[in-house]
Amino acid sequence: MRLAIDPFRLLLISLAGWLNQRQQDVIDYLQQENRVLREQLGGKRLRFNDDQRRRLAVRAKQLGWRMLNELTTIVTPATLLGWHRRLIARKYDGSQRRGPGRPRLQDEIQRLVVRMATENRDWGYRRIQGALANLGHEVARSTIANILREHGLEPCLSPKLHCVEKPAVYEIASDQHGTM
Repeated sequence: MRLAIDPFRLLLISLAGWLNQRQQDVIDYLQQENRVLREQLGGKRLRFNDDQRRRLAVRAKQLGWRMLNELTTIVTPATLLGWHRRLIARKYDGSQRRGPGRPRLQDEIQRLVVRMATENRDWGYRRIQGALANLGHEVARSTIANILREHGLEPCLSPKLHCVEKPAVYEIASDQHGTM
């Protein structure tokens, strides 16, 4: 029984073999080029920036430990894979983004609360809270009270009004000019 290979399969196998040989020739050339560059460096140590380390580490991980040991690399396989481990660890480490306690409210929202309170003296915490909700910001009434207190804007003592009083500085300045 003879196996007959049709011409298309023969062409495909020949082409794949030729491409494989071309890739191997390119790899051999690049390995030789690496050896020459290492000889020129002598014993000097190479310095890589973070971007270069990242690019090498990603490619090294794709090749794997066994293949890296067969290649002549500019740094050891252990170093390359160590860079990759640190790269992955940094990706999933949230310690730089975290701080103790609850995250602060955005400065933009704080400025907006203060602006609403100063421009609308008769608005209370809940009215400011409603206006912020209309703008798409969910802020608690107590948070609004804390922001206004930090900026020296004190609430009225009347429980019905819930208004924001002028700070004492404005009252003294108003008294000197005869207006209130």
